[in-house]
Amino acid sequence: MRKGNGGDGGVIINMSSLAGLMPAAFQPVYCATKHGVIGFTRSIALAANMENYGVRLNTICPGFVNTPILQSIDKEENMGQYYSYKDEIKNMMQFYGVMDPSIIAEGLITIIEDDTLNGEVMKITVSQGIHFQQYGQTPFKSSKR
Repeated sequence: MRKGNGGDGGVIINMSSLAGLMPAAFQPVYCATKHGVIGFTRSIALAANMENYGVRLNTICPGFVNTPILQSIDKEENMGQYYSYKDEIKNMMQFYGVMDPSIIAEGLITIIEDDTLNGEVMKITVSQGIHFQQYGQTPFKSSKR
């Protein structure tokens, strides 16, 4: 994929979650891995930009999406020690809302089609739709080549 290795460049989109942008007491491992996806993607995107790889990397962080996994919170065998938090999770679902998977597809298309997006963290929520996490500028902007 990397242009320097004979590839045509491209777009990589990693899936994270809003849990990657905030703490989640009832899902610490899930939360930590989603934070890691964001940090990894942003770091590799910066390197890809500095080295002119021709590859863009971005992350999508959806809120609650209407998929079968949401039904698993009522099953203790799925939640383990965090089963006692099921009511809090349901309250969060009610507060943030549950969206249709089609809005995630819209986000994917936006990232694929917009060549200016690299290292971005797209948040998708019922209340705010598709929007981006705001970060400060990094000191690294251009290629050293």
